[in-house]
Amino acid sequence: MSQCLNPDCLHINPEGCNFCQKCGSKLRLVERYYAKSILGQGGFGRTFLAVDDFKPSKPPCVIKQFLPQAQGTATLEKAAQLFDQEAQRLELLGKHSQIPELLAYFTADNRQYLIQEFIEGETLEQELDKGAFTENKISSLLKDLLPVLYFVHKHKVIHRDIKPENIIRRASDNKLVLVDFGAAKQVHSTSMSVTGTVIGSAAYCAPEQAMGKPQYGSDLYSLGVTCLYLLTQASPSDLYDPLEAQWVWREHLNGNHVSDKLGEILDRLVETVFKKRYQSVAEVWAHLRRYYGKQTNPTNPQPVIQETVKQTPNTTPPAVPQKFKFDIVTVNSMGREINRETVKQTPNTTPPAVPQKFKFDIVTVNSMGREINRRPGQAECIIEDLGNGLILEMVLIPGGTFTMGVPSGETGSSDVERPQHRVTIKPFLMGKYPVTQEQWRQVASFPKLQRGLSLDPSRFKGLNRPVESVSWYDVMEWCARLSKRIGKPYRLPSEAEWEYAARAGTTSPFHVGDTLTTDLANYDGNYSYSSGPKGAYRRQTNPVGQFQNANAFGLYDIHGNVWEWCADPWREGYGGAPSDGGVWDYGNNNRYENLVEHLVNFLGKTDRRVLRGGSWFNVPGYCRCANRGRFDPGSLKNYNGFRVACAL
Repeated sequence: MSQCLNPDCLHINPEGCNFCQKCGSKLRLVERYYAKSILGQGGFGRTFLAVDDFKPSKPPCVIKQFLPQAQGTATLEKAAQLFDQEAQRLELLGKHSQIPELLAYFTADNRQYLIQEFIEGETLEQELDKGAFTENKISSLLKDLLPVLYFVHKHKVIHRDIKPENIIRRASDNKLVLVDFGAAKQVHSTSMSVTGTVIGSAAYCAPEQAMGKPQYGSDLYSLGVTCLYLLTQASPSDLYDPLEAQWVWREHLNGNHVSDKLGEILDRLVETVFKKRYQSVAEVWAHLRRYYGKQTNPTNPQPVIQETVKQTPNTTPPAVPQKFKFDIVTVNSMGREINRETVKQTPNTTPPAVPQKFKFDIVTVNSMGREINRRPGQAECIIEDLGNGLILEMVLIPGGTFTMGVPSGETGSSDVERPQHRVTIKPFLMGKYPVTQEQWRQVASFPKLQRGLSLDPSRFKGLNRPVESVSWYDVMEWCARLSKRIGKPYRLPSEAEWEYAARAGTTSPFHVGDTLTTDLANYDGNYSYSSGPKGAYRRQTNPVGQFQNANAFGLYDIHGNVWEWCADPWREGYGGAPSDGGVWDYGNNNRYENLVEHLVNFLGKTDRRVLRGGSWFNVPGYCRCANRGRFDPGSLKNYNGFRVACAL
């Protein structure tokens, strides 16, 4: 069955229809998603159970259709803004395994839509039909949800609508998933004391939130009320005596035993006086661990919260922060070093960022470009906080040895990609995506070091599009500012690191196989590679991560979209190349293959820098893993961008 999405129709159509039999509307959104049935309806629109028709398994997903009931231009604009903000929050928070992932966000038929991961399971409201929760179930609930709430608050978001209907027990692993961020609020440094719109379910709403001043502790209050409801099966309004100004939930337990230790935690969660309530998730977690820590099941370990969320309990002493030094180098327009600042990194009193697991699809195509395999992948990433709610996701790239370059038989290859040679790469971090315009703007606003940076250099505007029209020198300055702010030596990858990370263990021209299609990458589809098909030519960049496939290391947009600057200067081939994966710099004269090469480099005829990956502007052969590009380091091209790397 196919559900018509026209709000004035909503006709149920037989399977296989492309257009509604009643109103004629298209049944598939962006030729990919079609609705099966209505899941719910609220003030901002409808939610549909849907199917992703692009994937072989036809997995279920959720369509959220923006359809506000409000009237008036200003009110509608505000509602549209809130819907757009929900999409931004879901993209930010959906990386957590217990928050639904945002799959797409777009406009179709003059209506806004977002596509979200479907969580199969029962809500806690539905689960309550089987009987009231016991103390053990409530303590398990807190252990499962507090790390999720910590992640949400860490990214400066208040959920504002925690209740049993918005918590789903996922059928596949029995984990609790926090859903419906439509009411969530992005917190800025100036907004915590400002009165805003009252949003949230009244029965679970904290007093300060009811007055339009939600705080992080407001979510803790709602979580506490949720626990009381699950323990008693009584309406929250019956569990509080307004005449006595106190909670009377113990009177509604009906024989359900609750220990003093859990009662103490619940009482403090639902304190109506904000200052007497728990002020942070970490504070609740500390009490929970004190009372229930020894009961943690070693076969199903719970994360430990100590200013951050850890995926597994650590029985060894915490790592002691160590001082280290690194150099921040600045070069002039000729590529000559003009400044080297040594930065001493002092110990950080907060624990280091902890790797977080994420999942993705790994796609393989045959020589004709047809998808022949799609398998799940998993990797780990470090999330860096750039401020203002922005993050930088850095994927852990494992170390290893690979063959760099290609044999003469690879279509489209040239001698600059030879001779093949073995290179050993140490483990390092690399950006999951090319740096976006929003990330660029944030770091470019940090204090200047040696050169000024434009806050908005890109031709193709879009906060989540890759930044482009930035020179190699601009990128070096950006990396230096990021390094100084975060305290880690962020940099461009070496050319060897880039190719190793791009291949991710493959030896084919592309990490997807022997050819490339415009369903998998953004390049000039007027041209094909080998036996592959022609396709779309978009003539501009795409938002990063738009293609729902990554390589086996978890990196997106390796092929096409924007060329990516590397640290290395250009050389006409790999003769004498180092085997350690480092930058093949001109400073190491002993690495020149002969005197002629040394003289050519000395005369400045190769004062160019390497780029990798191809772009929206290029034919697919330029997007191969081994292909090498070169530009003057001062050039500003609307197809040149970058992604960052960092040593472990």
